[in-house]
Amino acid sequence: MPTDLLHRVDDTLTLAIQGYGWLPNRLRADQTDVVRTRLMGQTAVALHGPDAARFFYDERHIRRHGAIPEPIRGTLFGKGAVHTLDGEPHRVRKAMFTSLLMSGGFDGLVTRTEVAWDEAARSWAGRRVVLFTETAEVLTRAVCDWAGVPVDDRDVPELAANLVAEVDGFATAGPRHWRARRSRGRLERRFGDLVDRVRRGEATAPEGSALAAVAAHEDSDGRLLDPKTAAVELLNIIRPTVAITWFVAFAGHALHRWPAHRDRLRAAEPAFVEAFAHEVRRFYPFAPFVGGRAVTDLSWRGTDIPSGAIVLLDLHGQNHDARLWKDPYRFDPDRFVGREIGPFDLVPQGGGDPRTGHRCPGEQITVALLGALAVRLARLDYRVPDQDLDIPLHRIPTRPVSGVVLAVAGPSD
Repeated sequence: MPTDLLHRVDDTLTLAIQGYGWLPNRLRADQTDVVRTRLMGQTAVALHGPDAARFFYDERHIRRHGAIPEPIRGTLFGKGAVHTLDGEPHRVRKAMFTSLLMSGGFDGLVTRTEVAWDEAARSWAGRRVVLFTETAEVLTRAVCDWAGVPVDDRDVPELAANLVAEVDGFATAGPRHWRARRSRGRLERRFGDLVDRVRRGEATAPEGSALAAVAAHEDSDGRLLDPKTAAVELLNIIRPTVAITWFVAFAGHALHRWPAHRDRLRAAEPAFVEAFAHEVRRFYPFAPFVGGRAVTDLSWRGTDIPSGAIVLLDLHGQNHDARLWKDPYRFDPDRFVGREIGPFDLVPQGGGDPRTGHRCPGEQITVALLGALAVRLARLDYRVPDQDLDIPLHRIPTRPVSGVVLAVAGPSD
């Protein structure tokens, strides 16, 4: 098909059908690192590679304000969230997140998660459990305790299900999407009311907690966040932590397919544990790409990008690029042992500097929690019964179909 005709073809349906494979397929077909197309009737340009990531995360080139489609804002991030801001408003709001989520401020979260896992694991003895479901509840209990959000143990399964639904429905239409919207509405009302009660002195926010930080945060205009936006940002601390559930399920999948890694994880050697976490994030698909809009008329590697065009940065394809990763479809944690990772190389959660740019500030937490739970999973005595462990690439976000069912050994086994 002629290139000029390809530019006029809308790829929205193809994206829905192919999922994670759509953008890598287009880039391979054109044998290039930049593709022009149309999405939802609008001009779109997709970029690939570390140089593209540097270009994409330069605010002189790409803006996020107004760029995130409403279905994603209405489910995953929330309206008015830090992800939708640029410039000074973004930097001031982002500073609240980085102070909470980086530089070791999350050590207490890791400890709480380890304790919650150990308590839950004792109840699994002699039972079949779904790793995805159990991990979501462990993480929900731990992050709410760490964030200062009061949760009764009886409420944990429902709260975890709502948080999972927010993530599960952000990139789809139909029932999953509407479950995500309903879940977000319930949680924003719940957390907005909590912030309001903290400000009125009717509820206590532990000193240094995420709840205290969100309730007291002043934006670049010197004003407190309104309760709804404060609830959005509190959710943007809690929800991504619970989303680590996907990576833990993938870790269970990896340990089943490549059981030789279990002994090294059981030993909990820090360098290998961290390398295993990085390899899970690289190998398994989470976000296919991120998007923004061109600030002005741009050009990248000879391709014109008109002002206002949708600009996509390929994440899934870059994490499987043979130019960056030797034998990229082989699961090999050792590729990260002793390797310094450039800020634009491994990009499952975006690229650049998380302190100032749009890269996820919770990436360190993801690696720490995933590593801690992978060690505990490797030490757990279980077998994997017959089940559907396929990972469908048309589904965004995808996960093992069965959720990874474990038959945990009982006291007499």
